[in-house]
Amino acid sequence: MAIYTKEEARQILEKALSFSTADACEINISGSESGNIRYARNTVSTSGHRSNQQMAVQSSYGKKVGTATIDEFDDASLKKVVERAQELAKLSPENPEFMKPMGPQEYDEGIEYSDATANITPEFRTKVAESSINPAAAKEVTSAGFFNDSKSFEAMMNSNGLFAYNQSTGADFTVTMRTNDGTGSGWVTRDFNDVAKFDAAEASKVAIDKAVMSREAKAIEPGKYTVILEPAASIGLLRNMFGALNARRADEGRSFMSKEGGGNKMGEKIVDERVNLHSDPLNPEVPTATWNGEGQPLKKTVWIENGVVKNLAYGRYWAEQKGVDPLPFPSNGIMEGGDASLEDLIKSTKKGILVTRLWYIRSVDPQTLLYTGLTRDGTFYIENGKIKHPVKNFRFNESPIIMLNNLETLGKQVRINGNLIPYMKIRDFTFTSLSDAV
Repeated sequence: MAIYTKEEARQILEKALSFSTADACEINISGSESGNIRYARNTVSTSGHRSNQQMAVQSSYGKKVGTATIDEFDDASLKKVVERAQELAKLSPENPEFMKPMGPQEYDEGIEYSDATANITPEFRTKVAESSINPAAAKEVTSAGFFNDSKSFEAMMNSNGLFAYNQSTGADFTVTMRTNDGTGSGWVTRDFNDVAKFDAAEASKVAIDKAVMSREAKAIEPGKYTVILEPAASIGLLRNMFGALNARRADEGRSFMSKEGGGNKMGEKIVDERVNLHSDPLNPEVPTATWNGEGQPLKKTVWIENGVVKNLAYGRYWAEQKGVDPLPFPSNGIMEGGDASLEDLIKSTKKGILVTRLWYIRSVDPQTLLYTGLTRDGTFYIENGKIKHPVKNFRFNESPIIMLNNLETLGKQVRINGNLIPYMKIRDFTFTSLSDAV
């Protein structure tokens, strides 16, 4: 059994902790049950079920730390893994940045768990595949997709009296649709904690329509264009910006958030004043655990407000060095949007390009957050408020900071990879060359 209740997890952790003779001990236990179905060439290729459980024990003597893991939880195994962690700790050099385990904390009750997702059956997964394969075949399109659902738990306990527990569920779907003549490609992804919000037929239709629409794409000159970025196109760049909200990297001069002459850009305006970004583990659309791997409580936190940096994340060690309170890294990113739909953004565009997805994103300059990558799976030219024709894919060179300073319109929010990101219309997005890839 890979899923333990709160009391079952507590009992196992207490038993393991009872074997510890170290100065300090922290134990994490987790488990998951998941099922999946994969299909390609309009045929199911694999389906499966996985069950995993693991315990990680971290023991310390002073600043000397050792870690050991195990996946069996009988008394003998628990004693063995604790003793192994202690042996390794005694052999280890001191960690100059070691922080003692925290004491008891208060956590909000998480809302990540959904009975509907936890009780998904193989028959349900079959229906998901069927909802892609049948309509794709009817449009002379070939589908290749993957659907995975999971239920899991995490718990931790330490020798200073801390105990934390969380249960979660998730459903992830992605599908690529290719026209049978090989000239058109569409793609879509969906992820939810509650599978009741997921419509496999709707998602598949989006990808099929993109594939059919993108056949026989035309080449246009690269350059600076007004673009409409779907959330799947912008999330890769924005996620890298989220990662720059790190006080230590900024203070040490290693990121865009570093200030010339030392320090960081806390309190400075870095993007358009319409940009507001926060994290919230209790947001009903993108809930997360209410504590992190160190046992720190996670709360709603504003990171950028009206374009101004309001907070940077401080790990416990760096917070101690700087004499400030720790602030955990965000568990999700929620960027406020507007009321405009994708159709509204297209109608309001005289000339521009609609981008479905960016991929193969690589860093060019960490100090400016400049990245390069490619468009993929449906790129279209817009003229006088209508999609005129598909265009060949581009390589781009762009920074999310420049992008968010060239913001024209914010559209409605969409969940993407556990975040809430709006559709966006951006001016002067830089395309540097063409790509022959479909």
